[in-house]
Formats: sequence, structure tokens, C-alpha cells
Amino acid sequence: MDVLAAHGDAIGAVDALVRPLDDDAWALPTPDSDWTVRDLVNHLTVEQLWAPELLAGRWIEDVGTVLDGDVLGDDPVDRWVDASVQAREAFLAPGALERRVHLSYGDESGAEYCAQLTFDLVVHAWDLARATGAPEDVDPALVAWSLHYAQSRSTLDEPGRLLRPLDVADDADDLARLLALTGRRR
Repeated sequence: MDVLAAHGDAIGAVDALVRPLDDDAWALPTPDSDWTVRDLVNHLTVEQLWAPELLAGRWIEDVGTVLDGDVLGDDPVDRWVDASVQAREAFLAPGALERRVHLSYGDESGAEYCAQLTFDLVVHAWDLARATGAPEDVDPALVAWSLHYAQSRSTLDEPGRLLRPLDVADDADDLARLLALTGRRR
């Protein structure tokens, strides 16, 4: 699976969980004790809103504080859908994966940036499913892609990036391994 296919599948996985949310679901706690479902969806929405900006060559300072705080407004599902479509279009634009994007810690290729967002979408799709009582089975091909990505990146060890990795049994499946890398238990 290439990064663009993985990104599209990850957007689809989150979308399938966000669209059916009812008014009562937004206040539910998530596996991240600091976030409600609304906080989690806001985080994912903000990440997708950054993509068109950064892929257009803008710096974080250029965007300023426009994407700070709650961007979901009164229609969080619609805002998520709009943001995910914008991000998808930005990554599918000719040459997007070859562009240099200016992230908070330095420059990366568009492909690496897409991979980072995809990894985050996959892990948070599981968080969202767990929080809302939806089936927690993420597409095995997407999980395998995300696990391979995570295991090949030293940046996952940076302070503040993820929760401390957990040990897993030798016979753990890919989803359990992926979650453990991010400090989560299945």
C-alpha cells in the first residue's frame, strides 16, 4: 500500500466513525484521558486543515492562530468532512508528495508529512472506535502499513510525540503491536 492509498483509507476509516456520531457522543471520554470525542475529532480536523496550507508552501507562522482551539463549530461532522476533503485534494495534487513542507520541527517531504498524518489517523480511528463503542477492528492492511511506518521512524521516540510504548506478547497481532507503540492497550 502506498502512502496516498493509506491516507485515503485512513480518512475513510475515521469518516465512517465520525459521520454517525449523535449529539451525546461528543462528550464521551477517549483513551487519551485529556480528550473527549469532540477534542479528538477537532485534533484530526485541525491536522487535515493544515495539509493544504503546508503543501502550498506556507510556514506555520504564516497561518498563525487561525487553526488554534476548537474549529468544529456547530456542525462538527460537516467540518470534519470539509477538512478531510481539503486534505485529500491537497495530497492528490500533482507533485504534492515531492514538495517540501515546513513543520514545527523542520522540513519534510510531502510524502513523509502524508505518512505522519496517516499514522495519526489510524491510531485515532481506534481511539474513536473505543470511545464510541464502535467495532475496533481497523483494516488489517492499514494497520500493517502503519505498524511498518512506526517501526521505521525514530521520531516516534521524541518527547511529547506519543505515550510511552508498552510491551506486548510475542504472539500479539499487528493492531496490538501498533497500539502498544503508542502507549495503548487493545
